[in-house]
Amino acid sequence: MAENIAPKDEELEKKESEELHSAEASEEALLPAPTEPPSEIESFRARIAELEKFVELYKDQFLRKAADFENYKKRTENDYLNITSFANEALIAEILPVIDDLTRSLAAGKARREFGAFYKGVELIHAKLMKILEARGLKPIEALGKEFNVDYHEALLQMPKENVAPHTVIEEIEKGYILHDKVIRHAKVIVAGNSERTDRETSGKTTEKKDETKGNDEKSEKENQ
Repeated sequence: MAENIAPKDEELEKKESEELHSAEASEEALLPAPTEPPSEIESFRARIAELEKFVELYKDQFLRKAADFENYKKRTENDYLNITSFANEALIAEILPVIDDLTRSLAAGKARREFGAFYKGVELIHAKLMKILEARGLKPIEALGKEFNVDYHEALLQMPKENVAPHTVIEEIEKGYILHDKVIRHAKVIVAGNSERTDRETSGKTTEKKDETKGNDEKSEKENQ
């Protein structure tokens, strides 16, 4: 009787053990699988991929900006060319009637040979032209009789002249002009220098001053003795 009970107990224990292992296996299957931390190489690869995206983005933006700038440069060059080509269009249009007047005056002077009438016509044309240019901001530089000024005058020659103060403009060879307060051409002039009379007077005054100084020195020496 005892022999029949022992095998049954062993079978029961074996069955319980199998059930226990099966339950533990089921619990382990329900648990999430452990994740391994990413390696350093994988992190670098992810970072490189991210940077490559930024490179492509900035490259596209750069190419777009470069194309925009090239178009802007071409437009600016065309605008500048148009401005420089036609900047004087209005001025030339105003001067054309003056050229017509000159043409007619030359034709009339050649036909009639009247110097007085020809001179008067040219004088009127000159005045008309100067009026147009003055309206554009052009002014002649006043030089004759003025004191020489390097800002406005260019001295070609210096010569003595009686009764004229030195450095005075005594002759104007070529008129100078100012455009909107800017000198665009200096007046070419002849300037008065020291005359012989002025030199003699200056020399005489200098000699008198030296003699006076010498006399005072001699007088002072005698008093000290």
